[in-house]
Amino acid sequence: MRVNHVGEVCAQALYEGQAITTADDGLRDFYRRSAQEEADHLAWTRQRLQELGARPSLLNPIWFAGAFALGALAGKLGDRVSLGFTVETERQVEQHLAGHLERLPADDVASRAVVSAMKADEAAHADAAQALGAAELPAPVKGLMRAAAWVMTTTAHRI
Repeated sequence: MRVNHVGEVCAQALYEGQAITTADDGLRDFYRRSAQEEADHLAWTRQRLQELGARPSLLNPIWFAGAFALGALAGKLGDRVSLGFTVETERQVEQHLAGHLERLPADDVASRAVVSAMKADEAAHADAAQALGAAELPAPVKGLMRAAAWVMTTTAHRI
């Protein structure tokens, strides 16, 4: 659950970074609404961590700062690219959450409910970004995003 919590820290930061770099008021609203939904996920995962007697990642401020910078960079590359970044990010998060659901014990109903709800919201964010005109990102960029996510999830699991 710590990894999911870090993911929500990052998602919120990404959307805020994207929101400040777009000139389009409609997209800014989309990013801010999405960030608010990620803040809900952040609260859910924080509560679940507490219930499990676990702690959040000690590196959360670093995760937030890095993700905010990535979101702002994506936004500076233009709205279509920024939306494409959203689509790819959320699709990768969906895959992570699907894998987490497979590994969760069937009797951990509380964690399964949190992860399932988050997965549905992430899919909705990706679909909305696609509908708003997202550009398809090149395969090497998607690969770099996967590699960065692997570093984050591996590190967050431990620290």
